[in-house]
Amino acid sequence: MARLEHVNITVSDPQASAALMQTLFGWKIRWEGAAINGGYTVHVGDEEDYLAFYTPQGDPADAAVSYDLKGGLNHVALVVDDLDKIETAVIKAGFTPVNHGDYEPGRRFYFRDSDNVEYEIVSYQ
Repeated sequence: MARLEHVNITVSDPQASAALMQTLFGWKIRWEGAAINGGYTVHVGDEEDYLAFYTPQGDPADAAVSYDLKGGLNHVALVVDDLDKIETAVIKAGFTPVNHGDYEPGRRFYFRDSDNVEYEIVSYQ
C-alpha cells in the first residue's frame, strides 16, 4: 500500500497560497514554521494529506515553463465532490478556469494561481 501524503511547492507567499486552499477547499493549516536554508513553510490540508508551500529566504526565482523543465511540477490534481461550486470559488478568488474536460471517468478544469502553479480540479460525481 502506498499513498501520496504531500507535495512541497516553492511559492512567493506560503501564507497566501495556504489561504487560497482554505478558501477553495475548506482545508486547515496543519503546521507552519522555519524550513530549510532559512525558508518558511506552511502545510495546509486535512488530517491525512496536504500541500506544503515553501518560500526560500529572499525571493524565489522565476524558472522556465514546468512542462519544458526536467523534473518540473506540471500540475497538482485535486478531487472534489462539486466541480461547479469549486469553479465558482476559483473565479471569485480572481483566477480563470481553463481547459474544461468532460470525459470518462470524470469532469475537470484547470487554473493557475498567482505563482503560476497549475491545479487540475476533478470530479468523479
